[in-house]
Amino acid sequence: MIKNLVNLSIFKPVNTILVLILLVFIFSFTTSCSVPNWAKPSKASTRDQPINAKERARKNIEEGRGVSLKGIVGGRKNTNYEFSTSNPLWRASLETIDFMPLITVDYSGGIIITDWYSDSQNSSESIKITVRFLSNEIRSDSVKIIIHNKKCKTNQTCTVNEIDSNIKFELQKSILTTAARLEKETKKSK
Repeated sequence: MIKNLVNLSIFKPVNTILVLILLVFIFSFTTSCSVPNWAKPSKASTRDQPINAKERARKNIEEGRGVSLKGIVGGRKNTNYEFSTSNPLWRASLETIDFMPLITVDYSGGIIITDWYSDSQNSSESIKITVRFLSNEIRSDSVKIIIHNKKCKTNQTCTVNEIDSNIKFELQKSILTTAARLEKETKKSK
């Protein structure tokens, strides 16, 4: 008898309505759940960073992230501001490879990268030089030179390899010699 009641057409719309109500209830329940605190993104507090530009600048200088005239003239002696024009190793490197086109010259990153260079005698072979500065001191371990060689065939297939040749050591010797000369000239002029 119950089987016959369920199969009656009167109960089919009720089943559909019940299913819809159930779906709405499940949807509203899942969307109303709050996100746990560990999953919420942290908010930046404006109390940590002063809104006033002068206060922010003063705070940056106190934390060592800025420059003040007092700090440069005689206040703090622990910061060394050295610019590319006063660094003899940097100037010597640029002077030594000035015949090559440069792609990247980044003083703050301490790197110089040249473009591919080939002489007029052999156009199918070219080199690329990377100079990395590991220190500002004029020493043999302050500069790392990497040389890549590119050989191209007629069908435009090229191979690129890092090479360890006399060019690398001659460049390093030339850079260090020029840097020593520039530093000596700078000290003499002062």
